[in-house]
Amino acid sequence: MPVIWNEALQKRVWSQMEVSYPNEGGGFLLGEIQGKHVYLRNVIQIENVFTEAEQYHRYIMTPADFIRLEDEAEAQGLSLVGYYHSHPNAPAVPSRFDRDHAWPNFIYLITSVVNGQAVHSRGWRLQADRSRFNEAMVKLQD
Repeated sequence: MPVIWNEALQKRVWSQMEVSYPNEGGGFLLGEIQGKHVYLRNVIQIENVFTEAEQYHRYIMTPADFIRLEDEAEAQGLSLVGYYHSHPNAPAVPSRFDRDHAWPNFIYLITSVVNGQAVHSRGWRLQADRSRFNEAMVKLQD
């Protein structure tokens, strides 16, 4: 399922992830599912509440954040379609921790941030049996 976003959203995500460096940062993806495409319309950064000493390689938010963002997405006429976070000085590939905490049907957008600069974002979807992620094509909208 291709993920479509525009340059302004990409810049917002990359800027947020660069500011979070050297720790992981992240938030929620709000958008619309149209046919076989996911169109990202907004991103909302959420504070990393993982233990401070582990934030350089872990990102997590609270259940209350999830509930609040579901309501916010609905208020904007959108759906909560996924989640984004950074991998400081690491590839934009899901970790075992990512898989253990992921939900099927969500898009997971991971941005590699190297030496403080966002360099690449990749999209992923967890298989229903939770055995692995499949890559989702991420494209900039024309």
